[in-house]
Amino acid sequence: MLIKSISKNTKTTYIPDIEKLSANEIKIFQEAELKKLLEYLNKYSAFYKNRLKKIKLNIDNIKCLEDLKELPITTKEELQKYNEDFICVKKNKIIDYITTSGTLGDPVTFAMTEKDLERLAYNEYISFVCAEGKSSDIYQLMTTIDKRFMAGLAYFLGIRKLRAGIIRVGNGVPELQWDSINRFKPNTLIAVPSFILKVIEYAKKNGIDYKKSSIKKAVCIGEPLRNTDFTLNTLGQKIKDKWNIQLFSTYASTEMGSAFTECIEGKGGHHHPELIIVEFLDDNDNPVKEEEAGEVTITTLGVEGMPLLRYKTGDVCFHYKEKCKCGRTTMRLGPIIGRKKQMIKYKGTTLYPPALYDILNNIKEVENYIVEVYTNEIGTDEILIHIGSNCSNERSEKEIKDHFRAKLRVAPSIKFSTPEIVNKMQYTAISRKPIQFIDKRQ
Repeated sequence: MLIKSISKNTKTTYIPDIEKLSANEIKIFQEAELKKLLEYLNKYSAFYKNRLKKIKLNIDNIKCLEDLKELPITTKEELQKYNEDFICVKKNKIIDYITTSGTLGDPVTFAMTEKDLERLAYNEYISFVCAEGKSSDIYQLMTTIDKRFMAGLAYFLGIRKLRAGIIRVGNGVPELQWDSINRFKPNTLIAVPSFILKVIEYAKKNGIDYKKSSIKKAVCIGEPLRNTDFTLNTLGQKIKDKWNIQLFSTYASTEMGSAFTECIEGKGGHHHPELIIVEFLDDNDNPVKEEEAGEVTITTLGVEGMPLLRYKTGDVCFHYKEKCKCGRTTMRLGPIIGRKKQMIKYKGTTLYPPALYDILNNIKEVENYIVEVYTNEIGTDEILIHIGSNCSNERSEKEIKDHFRAKLRVAPSIKFSTPEIVNKMQYTAISRKPIQFIDKRQ
């Protein structure tokens, strides 16, 4: 499954052979891998062994991808409650311990073996190549590699496999970011897109001619850059208007140990079928049609420490099956619409946080923000938005609420603070990326 690094002089884009095969050929490959996975889980996973025994399922009866529906869904709650039962290896085989961010509850531990780390490196290697990465690139890593964070480690391993240069700056500190850019001349940033705006603002305030810097592109993580029709959303357009660099969006999670990264066409994140089986399911766990949004449900392939079977991620999006102009035939995953557990029912309107973010990112006076949701005295959802701004008055509040009414027909409550106070709320002592959403609902 895994491949060697490309040579230092590679100029052509590498596409794994499997990502150029027909849908039927990919299906045959995945069905063979699924059989291996089921045998492995039935032997080494306490959780799945007990589950298969309980439902009296003979794994030999699972012969094709369509048979997946005979297997139960794995939920985030089960992963949290029975965390250690998912581990399939002895402790002396665990090389690295990783935890999820805990956005929707207690963080989940993931045990990584040497084989898993190699798989992770391969995933990011082919993801970077998908985003026009070359061994001659120099990447500035603007995310943390510590705090048990998988993403920063994955990027570091992937860039090493690509044999490109890397500058491990970490998150925050715009002054250090610019010192590194001017000192080492990287051409690519790896960053949360909203932080790129802070880097731009720092450059403006300090007389740095950022448009003439060495930076040509950015691989963006953690926040969507596009609308469902693949046009840039407000955040993406804001970056492009200020700094005309190439933007590549990615979607990934600790649980899947793989990523969906855009190619130059910008029409969705490409699926790596050698690493993961993906289903898109409705509320009743049935597959949705291509023109319908569904919950991303994953089955990991090639994972040794903690493989997952039909795990519902909570993320909702569209998917696309037509061949991409880049030459890849694999399925593409559209921008994430929202997380099911973050869905808000507000005054009769169903909302996802990204819809609120898109409006806030388009308001000039809003420097930073946090969306807080809680249960009010009558048991329904209430929204309070903490806004960091130096223009806090009744007129500003009315104008902001008018923006929400125009787009969403409803207006949340607003609480103004200084940008410094909101920034402290966004970056706690243990946070690995900026917090934008706080769920205090009962």
